[in-house]
Amino acid sequence: MAKAELRDLKRTVLALREAMEQTSHDARSQVLHATQGAATEISQLKTTISSLRDALELASHEREKSLQHERALAHQESLQLKATATALRDELERTKEENESVTQRAVATSLAEIGQLKATVASLREALELAAFDKENLLQKERLLCAEESEQLRQTIYQLREALEGSRHQDTTP
Repeated sequence: MAKAELRDLKRTVLALREAMEQTSHDARSQVLHATQGAATEISQLKTTISSLRDALELASHEREKSLQHERALAHQESLQLKATATALRDELERTKEENESVTQRAVATSLAEIGQLKATVASLREALELAAFDKENLLQKERLLCAEESEQLRQTIYQLREALEGSRHQDTTP
């Protein structure tokens, strides 16, 4: 039994050794295959990185050119805007001066017109007061005349009544 066990153990060790060698060989094959695949992938990645670096440098160069162009355009536009702002400021100042001049002339003219209108109002007020005074005088004269005329008419009526009554008395007295 010890021999049979020893033989079985030897077979098992041999089988395990063969399995281990096979596994080691398979692992080496896989590592070699993975290493070759990784080397290929690394080579492809290096090519891709090189292409991307070239594209980035080209894009960077183009971007720099574009930025320089934009800066030049912005500088030109800035100069044009400054010139426009200066022209507009000058025009605004001229307009302000013209407006002040027009305003001063308008104020002077208005003040003269106001003076004339005040004088006209004063003379019209005086004329109105004189007309009111004349009207009051005329009304008083009219009232006096009416009162005198009314008194004369009363006396005339009184005299006519007296005469009428006197004539009735004469007609009734035989």
